[in-house]
Amino acid sequence: MTMSVGWYLRRLSRMGPQEVAGRVGDAVRRRRWRSARPDCPSVTGARFTAVLPAGAITAIPPDATKRLLAEADRLMYGHAQYFGVVRDDLTDPDWWSDPKTGRRAPWGYAFDVPYRDEDAVGDIKQIWELSRHQYLTVLAAAYAITGNERYAERVAAHLRSWWAANPPLRGVHWISGIELGIRLLSWVWIRRLLDGWPGAAGLFEHNPVALHQIWHHQRWLAAFPSRGSSANNHVIAEAAGQFAAACAFDWFPASARWRAGALRSLERHLRGNTFGSGLNRELATEYHGLVLELGLAAVAEADAAGVPVPASVRLVLLRMTDALAAVVDSRLRPPRQGDADDGHGLVVDGAGTDRWASLLATGDAVFGRLAWWPAVTGTDVRTSLLAALIKPTEPTVTRPARRPAHFADAGLTILRAPGETGEIWARCDGGPHGFLSIAAHAHADALSVEVRHDGVDVLADPGTYCYHGQPEWRQYFRSTLGHNTLELNGADQSVSGGPFLWTRHARSRVLEAGAARWSAEHDGYQGAVHRRRVELIAPTRELRIVDEVRGPGRDVRLAFHLGPAITAHLTGDRAVLTWTLDGEDRSAELELPGELNWRAHRGETAPPLGWYSAGFGRKEPTTTLVGSGFANGAEGFTTVLRFGG
Repeated sequence: MTMSVGWYLRRLSRMGPQEVAGRVGDAVRRRRWRSARPDCPSVTGARFTAVLPAGAITAIPPDATKRLLAEADRLMYGHAQYFGVVRDDLTDPDWWSDPKTGRRAPWGYAFDVPYRDEDAVGDIKQIWELSRHQYLTVLAAAYAITGNERYAERVAAHLRSWWAANPPLRGVHWISGIELGIRLLSWVWIRRLLDGWPGAAGLFEHNPVALHQIWHHQRWLAAFPSRGSSANNHVIAEAAGQFAAACAFDWFPASARWRAGALRSLERHLRGNTFGSGLNRELATEYHGLVLELGLAAVAEADAAGVPVPASVRLVLLRMTDALAAVVDSRLRPPRQGDADDGHGLVVDGAGTDRWASLLATGDAVFGRLAWWPAVTGTDVRTSLLAALIKPTEPTVTRPARRPAHFADAGLTILRAPGETGEIWARCDGGPHGFLSIAAHAHADALSVEVRHDGVDVLADPGTYCYHGQPEWRQYFRSTLGHNTLELNGADQSVSGGPFLWTRHARSRVLEAGAARWSAEHDGYQGAVHRRRVELIAPTRELRIVDEVRGPGRDVRLAFHLGPAITAHLTGDRAVLTWTLDGEDRSAELELPGELNWRAHRGETAPPLGWYSAGFGRKEPTTTLVGSGFANGAEGFTTVLRFGG
C-alpha cells in the first residue's frame, strides 16, 4: 500500500513551525547528500578501551548461560524466528530480502526507497530486524563465555557481508534513525564481547570499512534526528546509539561533539518521554521497556568511558524502574497497552529469558530494590554485564514507600486482590490518548480495562499484530471495538489519519482512583460522554463494571475480549469462562448487561473480530463477546465478572 499524499498533508498539519522548518532543512540536506556524500576522515591509532571489567563473564548465572548458548547454536545453524516468520537462512543471509512476502527491497539512494510500500519493498520490519544485528550480540556473548572462535568468526563474516552490501546512504537500511541507533549500540557490544578474540581489532578499529560505516552512521544521526511530533522512542534510540558509539568508538574528530550532542538529546528526551510518575508517555508498555533498556545501555557506556552523566538521566531510569515494579502482575507481566513491536535495546540473552524480570533485576543491581518490589526469581545475562559497567548510585530522591496503584499523570490505575487461587489484577485506563500531536503508538482504548487472574489474560488487551501493509488489521487492533470498552455509533473514540497518526484525540478524565474503586470519563464521542466505574470486591472475588452514556441516545457496542487460554460458553447474557493453569482447572462467570444483545465472535476476518496478538506479526483466534443495543442515557450497563474460589 502506497502512502497517500493526503496522509502526508494530515501529518504536516500536526506539526509546529519549528518542526516544519527542521524537516525542510532535512529535505535540502538529503538532496545535497545525493550528489555529494560526506567523506569519512582518516583515522590512525584507534584503540578500543571500553572493555568489560574482570569477573563480569564469570558472574553470569549458569542457567542464563545455558539458554544463551542454546540460542547461539540455533543461530549458528541458521535458524531464527522474527515476528512469527521462521527463518533457516541465517548462515548466509540476504540483507535486503523479506522472508514473509518473498520480495526484495530495491537498490538506490536511501531516501528514494518507498519503504512503507509493501508491494515494492516487502515487510519493512522483517527486513530491518535482522540488520539491527542483535543476533550477532548473542553470538558475540557466546564467544565471550566459551572462547570458542567459531562464534567470533561467524560474527565477523556477517558484519563484513553487511558492510559490503550496505554502503552509506544506499538502500533500505539507511532510512530510519532508530535502526541506525540500535545497530550502533549492537556494534559497540559486539566489539566489547569479542575483545579476547585475536581478530577483534582487525574487524573494527584497524578496518577502514568498519571505520567508514561507524562514522557515516554517526554523521547520519547528527544530521537527521527525529523531530517534533516524531520525538518519541525513536529519538531515544538515536541518541543512545550515537552516545554509545561516541563513547566506545572515540576515534573521530567529531566524536566529542557527537557525544555531547547525543547526551543532551538523551537527557532532554528521556525526561520528555517519561511522566513524573515514571511511566512512558506513549502509554505503550513495550516502549517503556525499550526506552528503559536504551537508557541503561547508554549509562553503561558513559560509566565505562568515564563520561559524566546528568543526575536527571539516572533519576528518570530509577523512576521508570520503580514504575515497572509497581504495575506488573503476580507473574511479572506488565499491562498490554498501546503498540508493541517486540523491539529491544540490547539483546545478549537466549530464548525464554523474561524481559521484565531482567529489567527489574538490573534495577535491583543498579538502584537497589524497594521492600514492596515483587520477587524476581529468573536470571539473565544482560543484568550481569550491565551491572559490571554501571556504577551503583545512591538515589537522592524519595522513592515510594508503598507500591503505587494509581499514576495520576498517566491516568493508569491497577486494582489488585490477592487470593489463594491467585491474584486478581485489573488495569484501568483513563489517561491521555498517546504522546505528542500525532500519538503515533496510541490505540483508541479510552476507559478500557484489562483483567488477569494469576497472570492469565481473562479480559485481554488484544495487542498490535502489524504496522504496515495490512491496513484492515492495523485499524482493527487499534480500534475502540478492538478493546474492552464501549463504542458509540460505530465510530472510534479518536480519529485516525493514518497508521501512525491520530487527527483527533479523545480526552479522558479520572474521577476516582482508590484501592478498590475507579471511575473515569472521556469526550471522544462528540455530543456524548462515556463514563465508566470499576469496582474490585475482594471478599467475593468479583469485578463490577458500570458503563454510562451521557448525551443523545446512540447505537452502542460493548466488547469484552477474552484471552487465548479462555474457553467461553455464552448463554443469553451469561458466559461461563474456563481455563487451565499449571494443570489446575480454573473458572469464572461473566454476567453481561441484559439490555444488550450478546454474540460471541472468534477468528472472523470480514471484518476482523475475535483475535489476540501475543507478539508482533503473530495472531491467533480468541473469543470476543460483543453486546449491541441502544443507549438511552437513563441507566448504565452493568457487567459483573466473578471468579471461582
